Amino acid sequence: MFGVKFPVSDLARSRVFYERVFGLSPLFEFPDEGGVVRGVAYEIPGVPGTCLALRENSPVAAGISGFDPVIFSVADRAAVDAWAAHLAACAVAHDVVPGTLGWVVVFHDPDGTEIHLYSREPHGLDRVGAPGHGRSVGAEPGACTTTWTTGRASARTASSP
Repeated sequence: MFGVKFPVSDLARSRVFYERVFGLSPLFEFPDEGGVVRGVAYEIPGVPGTCLALRENSPVAAGISGFDPVIFSVADRAAVDAWAAHLAACAVAHDVVPGTLGWVVVFHDPDGTEIHLYSREPHGLDRVGAPGHGRSVGAEPGACTTTWTTGRASARTASSP
């Protein structure tokens, strides 16, 4: 993946949030014809060559409020707990919940876009097929779990944010 772009309604407010929560430093700014910066791009720490971008687009930001357009991976439950502590220290409301296969930290950006940090390490709970959780379709039982636990983890897979 080259990158992910989040629509935001207020670039300045969102920059403060994403830079504080994810420890991002800007690589590029994108000014409009009048010179007003309407977007910014960052390289995701720990994932060289993969960018996270913010772009002002209020109608789209409002349209995805409450939706989780991308899920970031973390290594294990210890990383989930470290992220939960980091978010608490940043005064960001969050929940830690069991996902289909692993633990998930769920929180929202200033526009209400839902952000998930999903553990690659399975939690061992049988959530497959439960309401709101995934179920196997056409794959051998256990195939997803094997792929899930051996796949490359992305940004911030270390035990702390």
